[in-house]
Amino acid sequence: MRVLLVEDDLMIGEAVQGSLKDASYAADWVKNGQTALATLAAQHYDLVLLDLGLPGKDGLAVLQALRARGNPVPVLIITARDGLHDRLRGLDGGADDYVLKPFEMAELLARMRAVLRRRGGQAAPVLGNGVVSLDPATREAGVAGAAAVQLSSREFSLLQALLLRPGAILSRGELEDRIYGWGEEVESNAVEYLIHALRRKLGSEVIKNVRGVGWMVSKGV
Repeated sequence: MRVLLVEDDLMIGEAVQGSLKDASYAADWVKNGQTALATLAAQHYDLVLLDLGLPGKDGLAVLQALRARGNPVPVLIITARDGLHDRLRGLDGGADDYVLKPFEMAELLARMRAVLRRRGGQAAPVLGNGVVSLDPATREAGVAGAAAVQLSSREFSLLQALLLRPGAILSRGELEDRIYGWGEEVESNAVEYLIHALRRKLGSEVIKNVRGVGWMVSKGV
């Protein structure tokens, strides 16, 4: 999953970006509202973490502009503004959730998982398509009749991207976007290597190759 962090506080930004990467997210970080809007116009993201007190264009203005463009990306506001009016403006303006600073990263990650589940039409905490299941909290995957196995960070990111859109074919570029953030070197044949590793752990039929187009997981049963 690829996340855009919009935060002008250097200490918070560095800590959150590091924690996101440790949790298997491809995390990019910008420090002002105008750059955030330009970045979101050029790059697909699965979720935005948006501070409100930004220089130049504040977070509520960014959110308003984003929704006016018709961009449906999930937005989770992270801010020290604890007034009811600010919370209502953010939620009514199109935010999916609101987390007050200071926060524990464990809570932020849990709220991110919940937002992604809701936007993906998933009610259960475990992703699945009737064939394979994936627990975002533990990064364990399993198939019916077999014990769950632990996935590496990038194996998890790739399988999560496919399970959030069962039946959809994702290209190499789309999968790389969800695995690598800015400044991270895209390794040669990384997608093929990760799919090979997942098939070895979960079975050869879990991920299907659509020749010349990309990869998918079935919609299941």
